[in-house]
Amino acid sequence: MTTRVLTAHVPVSLAKQVDLAATRLERSRGWIVQKALVDWIGREEDRRRMTLEALADIDAGRVVDDKTVRSWAAGLGSGKSKKRS
Repeated sequence: MTTRVLTAHVPVSLAKQVDLAATRLERSRGWIVQKALVDWIGREEDRRRMTLEALADIDAGRVVDDKTVRSWAAGLGSGKSKKRS
């Protein structure tokens, strides 16, 4: 695998946490940072996909009106909440 060096300035406290994790896991700091970046990128891709799906639902008219949401929320915790239709 071809790699490329990235440089980032991080707070000292975060750098110390990376060092501790690297020691605890017996991995390099680079491995910790790479793992964190892969996980973050994955979450961001999921967030973007879900946002696009939500916008498509809105465009298609698949929405729940405010009154219905408020009614549902008011029933939470009462044991009488209604299923959303």
